Amino acid sequence: MRKIEHIGIAVKNLEEANKTYASLFGAEAYKQEGVESEGVITSFFQVGPNKIELLEGTNPDSPISKFIAKRGEGIHHIAFDVEDIEAEIERLKGEGFILLNEQPKFGADNKLVAFLHPKSSHGVLVELCQERQD
Repeated sequence: MRKIEHIGIAVKNLEEANKTYASLFGAEAYKQEGVESEGVITSFFQVGPNKIELLEGTNPDSPISKFIAKRGEGIHHIAFDVEDIEAEIERLKGEGFILLNEQPKFGADNKLVAFLHPKSSHGVLVELCQERQD
């Protein structure tokens, strides 16, 4: 893993959250994007060298909607940039981590992504991200 790629924050209302975080950071979101396969719409903010991703579920069965129903709004995941996501998945499986995705899938912000189950990382949902090359 090379660096923290972004921190994901689950929100009930993306429009309201965008206003709040734009005021906090003194800058507007640089990108808003839906990921239909995950039932989510996202906004990204650049804060110095770091990124913050806000996520709103688009239906009650989406992972974000379920997260908010169970835990409320707040930090949802920490994403780490990796050079080779498939190799990293295999390495982590070998280390005994539980993966939610055995194969990378398309995510927001032009990334391939995979997630580690929070049970294997002390309650933190970890996302692996690799820039797509297509």
